[in-house]
Amino acid sequence: MNDEVKTYDQAVRVIEEIGLLPLAPLFPDFPSLDSVTDSDSWHSGTEYDPWLWRTQFSADGIAGYGKFIKKKSILVSRELLPYVKSVLGSADSVEERYYNGNVSKEAFEIYNIVSEEAGIDTRTLRARAGLKEKEQKRIFENALLELQGSMDILISGIQEKINEKGEKSGWNSTAFETYDSWVIRNGIQTLKIEREDAKQFLISHFQKKCSIEGMKKIEKIFA
Repeated sequence: MNDEVKTYDQAVRVIEEIGLLPLAPLFPDFPSLDSVTDSDSWHSGTEYDPWLWRTQFSADGIAGYGKFIKKKSILVSRELLPYVKSVLGSADSVEERYYNGNVSKEAFEIYNIVSEEAGIDTRTLRARAGLKEKEQKRIFENALLELQGSMDILISGIQEKINEKGEKSGWNSTAFETYDSWVIRNGIQTLKIEREDAKQFLISHFQKKCSIEGMKKIEKIFA
């Protein structure tokens, strides 16, 4: 793997080739966005800044982006995304899982809000969910992690904070969308595949990309 990724287009090709790219190292001897890019480019605010690319991949429909694995930020290519969803996600709807006691109340409510407003930003989402208070921040963040871990929602991009005059004001905010909405909007086919078949497809794919130690970790995650 070329460790000199300098441009957005080069990073796109890496994602398409590997299929799954963590932002930071996650598997032994396996690339991550920060390992294949120049550390001096991060947070530079330029077109060569991988920190800005991370949400652009999702906004452009290049890769699904979210904290899908071990609460870590991951990029998954269009090709592999339905297979990863089949393994990490659930065949049951969020509503079914909630009423079966497998989804928290906060996660269920947040999912419903995101379903109604694709691309809702974090600040607005937290307010709509009634979790604005300082002591509720952890509850809100855990609900987001829960929904991303099951790939029910993903990060669809960022929203700029605009003041009353229509001017940019303050930090950008992460925007969320349901998985179903994102894949439909980006023309990605929904797979009708058994979980075990999806798992075997992924293992076969990564065996060509990973070291033995890396495969041990990946097989454990997709077990």
